[in-house]
Amino acid sequence: MKAVVIREFGGPDVLKLEDYPDPVAGPGEVLVRVAAAGINPIDTLQRAGLTKSFNPVPLPAILGWDLAGTIVAVGPGVTGFAAGEKVLAWAFHTYAEFCAVKAGLLAKIPPSLDPVAAAALPLVTVTGNQLISVASEASAGQTVLVSGALGSVGRSAVFTARERGATVIAGVRSTQLEEAKNLAADRVVAIDDDAALAALAQVDIVANTVRGTTPERLLEKVREGGTFASVTGAPANAASFPSVRIVPYVSRQDAATLAHMAEAVATNRLAIPVERKLPLADAAAGHAAVEKGVAGKVLLLP
Repeated sequence: MKAVVIREFGGPDVLKLEDYPDPVAGPGEVLVRVAAAGINPIDTLQRAGLTKSFNPVPLPAILGWDLAGTIVAVGPGVTGFAAGEKVLAWAFHTYAEFCAVKAGLLAKIPPSLDPVAAAALPLVTVTGNQLISVASEASAGQTVLVSGALGSVGRSAVFTARERGATVIAGVRSTQLEEAKNLAADRVVAIDDDAALAALAQVDIVANTVRGTTPERLLEKVREGGTFASVTGAPANAASFPSVRIVPYVSRQDAATLAHMAEAVATNRLAIPVERKLPLADAAAGHAAVEKGVAGKVLLLP
């Protein structure tokens, strides 16, 4: 098969399209013909060798955590899946024509959802859901501020918070206020605007998806006894707010959550924009785009 392989850590140019041995569906696995693989920021960090302390990558390596495609073979002991079914998963080694995936990680793609677009969903939608449902433990009647609400993780967090009955404030940049009106949030606030942030009343929960100094300022907006949950780590000033429950959260694979979020996208209750689709051979250009900053997901198509 063709796959994008790294044999050293470095910039996007270390991503090379090569011939690579075909994977085989082992016990409890299925073999998926990949329709598309999503690029996530974690991929760029792995490529650069910046995850060695917490997520080491043995070389040579095929990167990629998102995929959607069609099952072509089912390994021993697998039930509930069959060749020809269209599936998506938060898996690993997805920048390739084929990928062997543990059956327990798979969700079936809803019939109305485009299989290529489905590759944009796994990591970001599961992460956004868990930021609210697991890390924040948001419930009906609470007020939740989601920072970075127009990002893919942020959009998923806004959807999940609303689904759980919370009042949702979408935190975005000043330049994004008009676009953010399309989100299913109760309010929109420019979190890079000092006056707007100062005028914002304290909230029960901040669900944070952004980096930099903004999380430190948002922590001040959490009421005593409230929660600051973040997928980018704890704010630098966390020790100054002992009355706030601070939850640095690392999301985990969950096929049931993925199926739920895919159904939300299929029924137009949640939108995860795709910024561009590139051939697998252009993985380096895709990584460069993600590192520069894009307004949606970047997908690689074998």
